[in-house]
Amino acid sequence: MAANNRRMSGKKGAQVGSGGQRRRGLEGKGPTPPAEMRKGHVKQRAAAAKTRRAQGRPQQRRGGGRSTSELVVGRNPVVEALREGVPASTLYVQQFVDNDERVREALHLAAERGGINLMEAPRPELDRMTNGLNHQGLVLQVPPYEYAHPEDLAEAAYDEGADPLIVALDGVTDPRNLGAVVRSVSAFGGHGVVVPERRAAGMTAGAWKTSAGTAARTPVARATNLTRALEAYKKAGITVVGLAADGEVELGDLEALGGPVAIVVGSEGKGLSRLVGETCDFRVRIPMPGGAESLNAGVAAGIVLYEAARRRA
Repeated sequence: MAANNRRMSGKKGAQVGSGGQRRRGLEGKGPTPPAEMRKGHVKQRAAAAKTRRAQGRPQQRRGGGRSTSELVVGRNPVVEALREGVPASTLYVQQFVDNDERVREALHLAAERGGINLMEAPRPELDRMTNGLNHQGLVLQVPPYEYAHPEDLAEAAYDEGADPLIVALDGVTDPRNLGAVVRSVSAFGGHGVVVPERRAAGMTAGAWKTSAGTAARTPVARATNLTRALEAYKKAGITVVGLAADGEVELGDLEALGGPVAIVVGSEGKGLSRLVGETCDFRVRIPMPGGAESLNAGVAAGIVLYEAARRRA
C-alpha cells in the first residue's frame, strides 16, 4: 500500500527529507553574552558612557534643544561680534561695497579665525535676508546654539568629584544679563546656567558678546519647565536657593552655599515667580546698606557666586 502511495504521488526518485534542519534548529546558539555586551541593554549603555568619560569624550546632551540661527547686521556690530569671538558660520559681503577700514577688519578677523565662509552677495539679496535693515554691506550669520539639558550640568559636576554650583534664571529677558551671569559662573568655578525655554533670554549674539568668550566653556541649559527642573535638582541632593529682597535668610548666614547648590535669580522688576519661589529650599536676601531696591541679575548672581566660592575654598 505504501508503494502504491509513492507511485501515485507523481514524484520521481527518493523523497526529500528535512536534511537535518530540524535537528540544527534544536541546537543551542552558545552561551548568552553578558549584559554589558548586549546592544541596547541598560548595562551596555552605562558601560559605554563610563568608557566615554574615562576617555575624556564629551557626553551627548539629552534634549536641551537648539536655538535658531541669527544675523548680526551692520559694520560696527559685525566687527564687534568678530572681535568678541561670537560663533559665526558665514560672513556676507555686498558686491562692490565701499572698502573702508571696518570692512577690511571684518574680512581680516574672519580669515584669521578660520571656519567662517566668506560670501559675496548683491545688495538686493542682503536686503531680502535682513528684511530691509541697514546692513551697510556686512551681514554675519550666527549658527544655532546647542543647549545642554539641566541634568547634564549636575552630572558633569559629580563626574568631576565636585559639588554642583549652578545658576538658574527666572524671567530674565535681557540677553546681556544672561551673558553677564555666564561670565560670573565661569569666573567663580560654576558648572552652568539654566534658562526657561519660554519668555526668557537665550544665547544670542548679544549674550555671547557680554560673556566675553566664557560662553564657549560654560554650558547653558534650557528647561521646558523651570519648576520641574529645580525639583529634579532637589531630588539629586542639590539645595535650591532663591534670591529675594524679602528673603528670610541673609546671604552671609546661609551655610548651604558650601555644598551642592542651585542659585535662582529672578527678574529685576518682578523677582521670582510664585511657583519657583515656593520650590526653593531657602529664600535669601543680599544686604544692601546703600538702600538700593534691587540689583540686576548679573550683579546679584556675581555676589552670591563669590560667597559660594569663598565657602568652598
